[in-house]
Amino acid sequence: MQLNESLVERILCDILARTVSEGLLPQTPSAAAVAAPVDPYLVPVGVSNRHIHLSRADMDALFGPGASLTRMKAMKQPGHYAAKETVTLKGPKGELSKVRVLGPMRGSTQVEISVADGFSLGVRPPLRQSGDLDDTPGIEIVGPHGAVTIQRGVIAALRHIHMPVAVAVDLGLCSGDAVDVEVSGPRGGILSGVVVRVGDPSTLEMHVDIEEANALGLKNDDLVRILPRS
Repeated sequence: MQLNESLVERILCDILARTVSEGLLPQTPSAAAVAAPVDPYLVPVGVSNRHIHLSRADMDALFGPGASLTRMKAMKQPGHYAAKETVTLKGPKGELSKVRVLGPMRGSTQVEISVADGFSLGVRPPLRQSGDLDDTPGIEIVGPHGAVTIQRGVIAALRHIHMPVAVAVDLGLCSGDAVDVEVSGPRGGILSGVVVRVGDPSTLEMHVDIEEANALGLKNDDLVRILPRS
């Protein structure tokens, strides 16, 4: 029987987490752990506004054959950045201009908007994890060189936590686990079902969209807390 690669990774992660939790494997503090806050469950916040990831073919159509993205600002996740390039999204009811392109380019174009943006455009973006584009709506994208209409790829991104492997092991978590996160402050509350995405290289950060951030009074680099499992 041939096991799926993601299933193998999940099994290995579960075994490692159980081994650490039962004290069978000594836990040596990593550099990330030493630099982390005293409470190991604290996570910085990153607020995502509307943006787009482009495929090579759509980049060519929108900005010209062979065009490349112009790096404007590095993002916290290694290798990811905001580009100077922007596009306009055109839906059945309206349009949104100056939508930022994020790099690097991907295999498939993905548009990430808020639910309110969907009302403005006349599309209904489903809540999805990045890359889960089956049965999602399409939209017209306009750039300085031309326009394309994608048949799928518009989503409202589900909140999630990017987590380095060492931190995940320390907390006994695996990629795909869902955790509850506590937000303090006058508009705070509990965010349920926050999906953990474990990988290296990565930087510890919880991503929420602008609507969730406004509802909870969150801004970039605020700290929230993963609630330990009972």
